[in-house]
Amino acid sequence: MLSSIEFWTLNTFWNFFYQLPNMVFIPMLVLLELPLMIMGIVGCLRWYQRRYLDDQAEAFNSASVQPRRNPKVSCIITCYAEGDAIIKTIDTLAEQVYDGSIEIIAVVDGASVNKDTYAAALSCRDQFSQYQNREFVILPKWQRGGRVSTLNAGLANSSGEIVINVDGDTSFDNTMVREMVRLFDDPNVPAAGGALRARNHSDNLLCKMQGIEYLLSMQTIKNGLSEWNLLNNISGAFGAFRRDFLRHIGGWDTHTAEDLDLTVRIKTYFQRHKNLRLGFAPLAVGHTDVPASLKDLLMQRLRWDGDLLFLYLRKHYKSLSPDLMGTKSFIYTLIYGVGQNVVLPIVVLLYTIWLLVTYPMVFFIALMAFLYTLYVFSAGLLFIVHMALISERPKEDIRFLIYLPLFPLYTMLMRFWCVFCLLNEVLRRGHEESSMAPWWVLKRGNKF
Repeated sequence: MLSSIEFWTLNTFWNFFYQLPNMVFIPMLVLLELPLMIMGIVGCLRWYQRRYLDDQAEAFNSASVQPRRNPKVSCIITCYAEGDAIIKTIDTLAEQVYDGSIEIIAVVDGASVNKDTYAAALSCRDQFSQYQNREFVILPKWQRGGRVSTLNAGLANSSGEIVINVDGDTSFDNTMVREMVRLFDDPNVPAAGGALRARNHSDNLLCKMQGIEYLLSMQTIKNGLSEWNLLNNISGAFGAFRRDFLRHIGGWDTHTAEDLDLTVRIKTYFQRHKNLRLGFAPLAVGHTDVPASLKDLLMQRLRWDGDLLFLYLRKHYKSLSPDLMGTKSFIYTLIYGVGQNVVLPIVVLLYTIWLLVTYPMVFFIALMAFLYTLYVFSAGLLFIVHMALISERPKEDIRFLIYLPLFPLYTMLMRFWCVFCLLNEVLRRGHEESSMAPWWVLKRGNKF
């Protein structure tokens, strides 16, 4: 016979699992996030096999990490209000272990008022006499025009076959260019992304959470998805392009989130040119400072998350078509671009509130604990994949392990905040208030 405590325990678990089929959270996890994780993990395994196992003797030969050819590379640095921080960016580009020529173009936006950054760029001129195959160009834009005009000015003045756009506050491993150029050995790759890490992850707990986020989503998952030609975005802080292709499609466009905007525009060529694919180099590593305060983080995501709705549902809604993107890319963008990033946060918030109001608190807490366990497990699995297959800094990355149990809570907070960001775009057209360009530039852009 069961005791009263045992009976209560079994009855509680039975009621919990009996209600699970009625819970929207579980189908969302299974139908949306679990397939994404599986695609990412399997893609990382494919990448690892292709790089290290297919021809093991050759793969571990030091010469095998070199690209087949060494085209000239132009690195466009967008400089605005970074001050002396751009010196580190310029130094890490000049010190690249790459046999080809590298042209470094520092485009200083609003140079007439951005004097500290302009002076920092000028101070780097003399050191270039010690480097071979390195050119340094300072391009001052006296009136501020914003990020897009800065990038296009650099593109117009570039001479390299490959163009890499970088932020003025981002530094790089010295193998970055070499790893990135390897992807362009494939003539079907017009553009590629690189891995970003949180340079200031040790500042506080919030920075550590973003450090984990960058490792799992911006390095591991992106690498896996690129193996299926499903890369969602080429980061504006760090991306590479064939110069002629980029000029052919018109360069970067006005408004905000120019990186996702350009990625979507490239994908509209997929159906007409079926061999095109977007590459990703997980070992081409850039380091950037992430927001160290909650206020700065929320303001950053206000722009990031609001821009998703603007680009997918306002500016490029006509591009979301299998006739342009191809069936595979269209389905992925519809489910994970629009569904996961625009629809899902709203559903999660509303359903969480409904659960809290409708069900007993004990059941609500039990469900939250169950979901938390699932997310900790999935984050842990991705972390293992990252450590085993990708990490170029295992001794540094293993320190994130003790903070991993907090990561699902951080993710949930960001998902709830995303709802506010989406509403801000719907009600206030937040993309028109972007800090990426002055108001007079945004005002002259097309309305969507």
